[in-house]
Amino acid sequence: MLLSLTVRPQDAHDQVDLVDIGRSFLKGTKTNRQDSSHQKTGKLHISALPVVGYTLQTGFAGVLSSNFAFYTSEQSQANISSILTSITYSQYKQVIFPIQADIWTKNNKYNIVTDWRYLKYPSLTYGLGGNSPADSGYNIDYAYLRLHQAIMRQVSKDIYMGLGYDLDYLWDVEEIDPPAGKVTDFQRYGLHGTELASGISLHFLYDSRRNQINPDNGGYASISYRPNFTFLGSDANWQSLTFDLRKYIRWPGSTHNVLALWSYDWFTTGGAPPYLLLPSTGWDTYSNTARGYIQGRFRSRNMLYLESEYRFTILPNGLLGGVVFANAQSFSEQGSGRFEYLAPGYGLGIRISLNKFSRTNLCVDYGWGAHGSGGFFVNLGEVF
Repeated sequence: MLLSLTVRPQDAHDQVDLVDIGRSFLKGTKTNRQDSSHQKTGKLHISALPVVGYTLQTGFAGVLSSNFAFYTSEQSQANISSILTSITYSQYKQVIFPIQADIWTKNNKYNIVTDWRYLKYPSLTYGLGGNSPADSGYNIDYAYLRLHQAIMRQVSKDIYMGLGYDLDYLWDVEEIDPPAGKVTDFQRYGLHGTELASGISLHFLYDSRRNQINPDNGGYASISYRPNFTFLGSDANWQSLTFDLRKYIRWPGSTHNVLALWSYDWFTTGGAPPYLLLPSTGWDTYSNTARGYIQGRFRSRNMLYLESEYRFTILPNGLLGGVVFANAQSFSEQGSGRFEYLAPGYGLGIRISLNKFSRTNLCVDYGWGAHGSGGFFVNLGEVF
């Protein structure tokens, strides 16, 4: 069942989404939803989709995912606000419950960013560094509560600065079947049954996109510095720094096709974060880096990541589109701290329009990585 309530057109009168297809099927005649309002405040675009799917990390899983989009200003340059939440239960007995929001107040004056999540997360770890063997993975289990909250104020057109608070609590952390007769990287680095990280965060943001769910032009640059302090309850003092840079180019310019570029770099600048909070494959905010590899495939103190994706229209009515992508990740080596190995990935995918007004797509991709790695990756909304 797909639920979609929409109230604002974005040149969408000649476009078709999955809701239109469903309504036409039920009514026995072609139905194309129209809307005469223009960017009204307080109106919701809601997309909800229950699915049974498969990914490398979860195996087969049941997922109920919802996306809420709305405007807080009727100006033509107003950014769209969004709230994304889902509940997942997998064949590996994983429970995944995130609530992630990107809210823009009237006239884009403030940006409020929320990343809350609960995980009960039996999963694989492969040790540290950028060249761990594909067969080195073994099972770990833990529960995880993340409460990250930030607010930024506009200081110039499309430029924001602000503060936040980040809390990460891990408990019931254990190795399930570590390799016999050897000390694992997890044990060597520091394996503890509970871990608490608590710190402030400093943010700089440039965002000239008007639709963050499915950008078709503009740029994005986010720099976040997070110092954690024992006086705030953290188990240790440590610091991290992330750079998230994106650019969107219509190409060719006369089409709706988009070339999207992404750089995501994550550094530990001081101290020793808990093993499970170190930079790692697929552990960016929306768990989207490195399609082609299982989440947690590589882990270390520092991470470099690049990706490009070409998004193109298949059907003129916008119902179906496609993408091709390529990425590369590198992690610093223990001891030397150098980036010595590069793990490439590539793939393709389809896009099915769920909500033509908010431009929310169901994204289904297949990615390949090195040494036989590969699998499906599913998103509600574009990957970046």
